[in-house]
Amino acid sequence: MNPILPNATIGVFGSGQLGRMLAIEARKMGYRVATFSPGEDTPTGQVADLEVSADYMNLEEVKKFAEQVDVITYEFENIPSKTIEIAAQFTQVHPKGEVLYITQNRLREKNFLSKNGFPVADFHHIQTVEDLYRAVESIGTPSVLKTAGFGYDGKGQQRIKSVSDIDNAFEKLDGKEAVLEAFVDFEKEVSVVAARDAKGNFVNYDIIENDHANHILDVSVAPAEVSEKVYKDAIEIACGIVEKFEYVGTLCVEFFLTTDEKLLINEIAPRPHNSGHLTFDSACITSQFEQQLRAVCGLTLGSTEFLRPTAMANLLGDLWQNGEPDWGKILEQKNLKLHLYGKQEARIGRKMGHLTAVAETSADAAKIVRQARERLLLKQNG
Repeated sequence: MNPILPNATIGVFGSGQLGRMLAIEARKMGYRVATFSPGEDTPTGQVADLEVSADYMNLEEVKKFAEQVDVITYEFENIPSKTIEIAAQFTQVHPKGEVLYITQNRLREKNFLSKNGFPVADFHHIQTVEDLYRAVESIGTPSVLKTAGFGYDGKGQQRIKSVSDIDNAFEKLDGKEAVLEAFVDFEKEVSVVAARDAKGNFVNYDIIENDHANHILDVSVAPAEVSEKVYKDAIEIACGIVEKFEYVGTLCVEFFLTTDEKLLINEIAPRPHNSGHLTFDSACITSQFEQQLRAVCGLTLGSTEFLRPTAMANLLGDLWQNGEPDWGKILEQKNLKLHLYGKQEARIGRKMGHLTAVAETSADAAKIVRQARERLLLKQNG
């Protein structure tokens, strides 16, 4: 592909915080940015040159949008495949629609991974309550029932602890297709954020270690504390996935790491990822967002070198329960960076921003962001 150079216009389907940070990197490099989503005054729209507010299935608007931009990427995977299909008739779209189709559905994703020899926990397709009884008998308990589509941050998930939970769990599916997965007793959760260009060049951000709270990413640190074997296996798996997809862009593979050092893929995110936010500041030469831009524009991929150990802590809407947090206190800390996403409504569990810090070790960096966030909580509850 011929490179798409600065002054061109980058189109983004979706308009959340991931698109916002991509737009910031694009604007820094001299690109124009257009975003397309049903929302108005969105996190991405606030920093883009053009914000188009229309339904993703308004295919006439999709066509007009595609004709105005030089390339399109997306910042979340729950975009109708028809939208991508129409847009691709008028401009380049990366990652390609087939990748989106597979990764926006847990069953399709797990079948893809299993078929191609990538490690996943045992799983069964669930359509009827009889399917669920048979699957529980096969997998055992505890196990986890997940809706096949439109699940993230723990949404659409239920733990089945015994056979007595089956009927109630199936009823909560409300007719949705689902997947039953074996419960993984993991030691820790890790991720690999990586990128591939159209020529097949591959780069990665090593291994990132992730702590979750209530199924939502809480704190990420890099480098992760893992063995050389785990490091090698995780990078090899991520590289294999992007090659099999013939992927163009930034991607994240989330893993469970078991106590006997086996990696099981939890899910794939075909876009920049929350755990990669710690690349966005001075810790890393090229952020995951700039890497996405470079890949989809056909530019040389940037260095993924970490200059110092780093950590990121999410800021959820819970912090706003008693009013606007005291950002002045946070900004008094010279070794801490604050990122707010411009969202107008703070809700419990909603990602509103994040903190990042660098230090001599990843553990020290994690301590800095955790303590800073705790001071915000104390202020709110004080």
